[in-house]
Amino acid sequence: MRIAVLRETAPGETRVALTPETAKKFIALGAQVAVESGAGTAASITDAAYAEAGAEVGPAQKVVQGADILLAVQPPEPAALAGASPGALVAAVFDPFGRRDRVDAYAAAGFEALAMEFMPRITRAQSMDVLSSQSNLSGYKAVIAAADLYGRAFPMMMTAAGTVQAARVFVMGVGVAGLQAIATARRLGAQVSATDVRSATKEQIQSLGAKPVFVEKVAGIEGEGAGGYATEMSPEYQKAQAELVSGHIAKQDIVITTALIPGRAAPRLITGAQIATMKPGSVIFDLAVAQGDGTGGNVEGSRADQVVEKHGVKIMGYANTPATLPADASALYARNLYNFLSAFWDKEQGKPVLDAEIGDAVRLTRGGQVVSERLKS
Repeated sequence: MRIAVLRETAPGETRVALTPETAKKFIALGAQVAVESGAGTAASITDAAYAEAGAEVGPAQKVVQGADILLAVQPPEPAALAGASPGALVAAVFDPFGRRDRVDAYAAAGFEALAMEFMPRITRAQSMDVLSSQSNLSGYKAVIAAADLYGRAFPMMMTAAGTVQAARVFVMGVGVAGLQAIATARRLGAQVSATDVRSATKEQIQSLGAKPVFVEKVAGIEGEGAGGYATEMSPEYQKAQAELVSGHIAKQDIVITTALIPGRAAPRLITGAQIATMKPGSVIFDLAVAQGDGTGGNVEGSRADQVVEKHGVKIMGYANTPATLPADASALYARNLYNFLSAFWDKEQGKPVLDAEIGDAVRLTRGGQVVSERLKS
């Protein structure tokens, strides 16, 4: 069983799907591991470190030759995998809804594409969940980046020259990224509030020492929502939430938006009119900017990898937030992949044999066909 890892080629992608730590673990399972030279450079991993772990390091064509499994963060074009074994598994973040053409190309090439972002949110798959591990880092980085852009301190400071008031931070969307954003802002000494459409998150917000801000007169989602994700809300709820947000964000210094709906454009949470009510010098970080509709992500007018200023408010967001923390993001992502494949490793066959519950959930293509039910609906 040969496992191959190529250098990431997508613009701005600094992560790598394998670390020396996980290379050792795969080798211990009996696999051969091959890594393209320079694959880990952006994540501060040298070729020597891979070689020391027991991996073969070399040019892409040699690495791919005879590969049975290919690990990637963002999948390479199928043509780059020429020489891999027929029907080879490719585990990566495929963006199947946004890049359906790539899914079709993988089917035509005969590869078995496994979308790691389709990992079901069940107890036994928690250690395999790449969205959770990467979102944790994204929530942290959103606050750090916003704090850097903000022209004042976060914590209250009492000095002989006077008192500096604590920054007010408002987090919109309390999933994995939102919870980490709350925790990070609290650690920095900010006064934090947060909101979500799922009622179950109230206790989670309070447990982190933040103030929950919720629409009360219109029902949201009871419990956690389907698969742990929020779904699109009714027009009545959206109107009530907009009114609530308008009154609240006018008093905030920092706003972090994190709302995403799988398979759809990011919901608009903050409009230009609402931005105009905020104080000059305030900062908004749009974590969903990359999933926007062309006019912004969660925030009207946000642009990926740019600082946009409106009404004296600075709006920012990264196209690939985890990639701004390449070493840690790579370490967590690589462990997710190892946990996934090792959980199904059949010692007698010397390869992973996926079960129906998880295998069918993440599998996009097989036998030259697109087999994912989520892409057929």
